[in-house]
Amino acid sequence: MWLVRWLKLSFGLFALLIVGLRLNAQIDRITGKNFATRSEVLARHGMVCTSVPAATQVGIDILKRGGSAVDAAVAANATLGLMEPVSNGVGGDLFAIVYSAKENKLYGINGSGRSPLGLSYDQMKAELAKLHRETIPPVGMLPISVPGAVDAWAELHKRFGKLNLSDDLAPAVQYAEQGFPVTELIAYYWAFGPRLYKGLPGAFFETYTLDGKGRTPAKGDIFKNPALAKTLRLIGEKGRDAFYKGEIADKIDAFMRANGGFLRKADFEKHTSTWVEPVSTNYRGYDVFELPPNGQGIAALQILNILEGFDLRAMGRNSPETLHAMVEAKKIAWADRAKFYADPAFAKIPLSGLLSKSYGAERRKLIDPNHAAKKVEAGNPENGVGAPPRRSVAASARGRAGSSSVIDDGDTIYMCTADDEGNMVSLIQSNYRGMGSGIVVPGLGFMFQDRGELFSMDPTHANVYAAGKRPFHTIIPGFVMKDGKPWEAFGVMGGGMQPQGHVQVLTNQIDFGLNVQEAGDASRWQHEGDNEPTGEKMTESGGYVEVESGILYETVRELRKKGHDVRFDVGGYGGYQAIKVEMHDGQRVYVGASESRKDGMAAGY
Repeated sequence: MWLVRWLKLSFGLFALLIVGLRLNAQIDRITGKNFATRSEVLARHGMVCTSVPAATQVGIDILKRGGSAVDAAVAANATLGLMEPVSNGVGGDLFAIVYSAKENKLYGINGSGRSPLGLSYDQMKAELAKLHRETIPPVGMLPISVPGAVDAWAELHKRFGKLNLSDDLAPAVQYAEQGFPVTELIAYYWAFGPRLYKGLPGAFFETYTLDGKGRTPAKGDIFKNPALAKTLRLIGEKGRDAFYKGEIADKIDAFMRANGGFLRKADFEKHTSTWVEPVSTNYRGYDVFELPPNGQGIAALQILNILEGFDLRAMGRNSPETLHAMVEAKKIAWADRAKFYADPAFAKIPLSGLLSKSYGAERRKLIDPNHAAKKVEAGNPENGVGAPPRRSVAASARGRAGSSSVIDDGDTIYMCTADDEGNMVSLIQSNYRGMGSGIVVPGLGFMFQDRGELFSMDPTHANVYAAGKRPFHTIIPGFVMKDGKPWEAFGVMGGGMQPQGHVQVLTNQIDFGLNVQEAGDASRWQHEGDNEPTGEKMTESGGYVEVESGILYETVRELRKKGHDVRFDVGGYGGYQAIKVEMHDGQRVYVGASESRKDGMAAGY
């Protein structure tokens, strides 16, 4: 009898285990969804959300000292550049959307840099020929463009800052001098550096390894960067001109001349950020704002315009029908993205056509509810006409293993801030792929970005390489207004994942009723293998869809029946932060969320 009871008990435990695995149960929450990793963070006076807890605390400290949301954003961003160098730093670019409470107005800033004025298209072709390449490489001198982050900080601070710039940069300077413990996730990515950047000129090993030979920080190891401390202190004391016209620019110029680089002091002297008007579409009563190209933010708006014609709530979150519609809408937007998105100073972009509701409605007709598209071409947005799919030869893939494009591989930080006056900042900053180009000028403490890798070398393409041109950019900040008032500052970093992530976190809230933290914790998908502004074409299988394990296999099976190539992936779904504005009894409450897949932290006071 005891044997029978034991067998029954064992079978019951086994059955419970199987059911638990099938339901993907995580934790037992009294309130909210069981997949939520934490509660929302609530505060009245100010809030900061970043991917590193210490950087979040720096931003909060700045707010408590009387700094504005911009002061907090600059301070936190500078700290992130030190603590998360695998993703960002002063050698990279920056984009931001700022909400001014006093004016009830959104401002956009494009802080991206341009290619060297002394490196022409023909010279680039000749340099690539020496490397036996047709595309711009991810490391070395060729992909380097002027870093725009410092000038963007200065522009933001000049217009919206309340403290001195030196006050904003002081916490990062102190951490750089005294050191900080490296987190497990950042240490994981950092460890790839010595292999990727071995043999390149400059001070990578001196700056970013603990022994100067290749030992990168492990979890808990203390890292210091005194050279970066000196650079940040100089910027704080003398302003952006120290970087673009003074001592730092001189050191960069000398190093580039001595080591076969192409940037010159003249490139820095001529650099400017651009204040731009954010563009928007209305999605079910919510005005979603992005920045116009050279970034990819309008892809999110195009996808939303297409999805507006589907009753997603009735179809169900993460149902086969919903995911099919979303993936197909993404493919359609990506075809336009591949053809039209570029530096508007060099190419005519049919912006109003791309964002029109009539064009979205025409493009929506391309979606077959039962079959995944294998080929999609760009439409004719100037006339509001959506072109039908066509067959095309797939280009060779490049990028990380299993990925069809370098664009899917960007490493970035996204962060947002809000202050007691109601001002808000949605900010994104990046070195692009990994830590960047691998080029570190001795004594400066930062690596140059490799954003120039995202130029096309097709002379007929809008995004073709040219001297003094901004490349196609992946990093996009987002913002939502509702009834003329701020509703949410949000973003999802991560290469080509970003517009897809923007759409997912917004529909999770607007269509499916998830709160701001649940919207980020919910399982994500990403479609890859698509048309790209760097010249790649959609693969013959129609690209492929990667999903997180929380998406049920029954859904995966149904997607495969529709012709989707569905795969599973870990870690490729970006990093999310958001600050939502709610009103309770006439009083404003900030509601913060942060990325559970990273080291993220939302905090307020």
